Amino acid sequence: MRGEIMESHIRNIDLAPQGQLKIDWVAGHMPVLNQLRKEFEQELPFKGKKVVVCLHLEAKTAYLAKVIQAGGAEVTVVASNPLSTQDDVVAALVAGGIHAHAWYGATEEEYHQHIHQALDFRPDYIIDDGGDLVSTIHQQRRELISHVQGGAEETTTGILRLKAMEQKGELGFPMIAVNDAQMKYLFDNRYGTGQSVWDGIMRTTNLVVSGKTVVVAGYGWCGKGVAMRAKGLGARVIVCEVDPIKANEAWMDGFQVMQMLEAAAQGDFFITVTGDKDVIRGEHFKVMKDGAILANAGHFDVEVNKVELKALSEETRVVRPNIEEFKLKDGRKIFLLAEGRLVNLAAGDGHPAEVMDMTFALQALSLTALTEQVTPLSAKVYPVPHEMDLRVARLKLNALNLKIDELSIEQKEYLSNWVHG
Repeated sequence: MRGEIMESHIRNIDLAPQGQLKIDWVAGHMPVLNQLRKEFEQELPFKGKKVVVCLHLEAKTAYLAKVIQAGGAEVTVVASNPLSTQDDVVAALVAGGIHAHAWYGATEEEYHQHIHQALDFRPDYIIDDGGDLVSTIHQQRRELISHVQGGAEETTTGILRLKAMEQKGELGFPMIAVNDAQMKYLFDNRYGTGQSVWDGIMRTTNLVVSGKTVVVAGYGWCGKGVAMRAKGLGARVIVCEVDPIKANEAWMDGFQVMQMLEAAAQGDFFITVTGDKDVIRGEHFKVMKDGAILANAGHFDVEVNKVELKALSEETRVVRPNIEEFKLKDGRKIFLLAEGRLVNLAAGDGHPAEVMDMTFALQALSLTALTEQVTPLSAKVYPVPHEMDLRVARLKLNALNLKIDELSIEQKEYLSNWVHG
């Protein structure tokens, strides 16, 4: 049942108690965000400001929204993917005074309607995941461009879109590229994606990975994590790449490297992690093994060409939750997980809380950096300041009770002097 509570559009407010339990659990495993929350409660960096957060609406992102709220902001959340929304978590946010426009399984029309409803809030700052919020503002809600003072972007895909807008002179406000921070991509993209993708696949299929052949398309930081975990689970791993440097890296890391058409005939599991369209398409489906399983870990559901897969099929059916069977005309069966959407979120709970703790700390601090600007920034894509990256790293080490050495004055002087005696 659709409900409207506090100008929100959600499924059912009665789900709030179980959603709050999920938020409480992750909050207990996000010490960096907890430290920032204490600081925000005292300093109120977002007092009087409105923030719209467009992310995968599950417990960890919910806690980020709560932390921003603790900093004095009025917060609205909206989904960046209709299959990753957890209705109980959204209900808990609404019960806690945060506006929300999202429910699980929203249609394409409902999804875009929710984004417009969130933008009706007229945000001062935004947090985006994949660029849908920014794209909607620039294409359909241009009256908001002069009002939005800036934001932060979570993903590789989103940053690519932002940089394309900047290069064409079409970006209307400053955005901070959180994904490009070391404390994000080295941990969230690699370890978070690596673990959560296989969590989603194994939970959904209940099949063994050991002894199987896994084809990973894309060897960026996310692809590295997926391949590493597959190897750890006992799989034989093939990497497909278009970048010759990354292909060499995959080879030196111990993986086979080949073109997708050759790999397509060998794989048992296929995971796309490229951010591009049509990575696996008709020519590949035609040579796949009977029983091949396809999953996507890129932001949009375009990496596996579902139109061509369906065209080659004589029958489709859902055989388990989040598993669609495509029976090809020659009798072979190919299985697609989670409609080709992000398998780790559409068929799982996403990255571990301890990993997202660092990413969301960077998100929150990026917004504070925008509020502290005396002179408004130009409409460009900005990197996360290196000192902010280091601060999150130090906070994480403190939370782990780990101590590291410091350079002495003499050591610093030695490193900065090009003449050594």
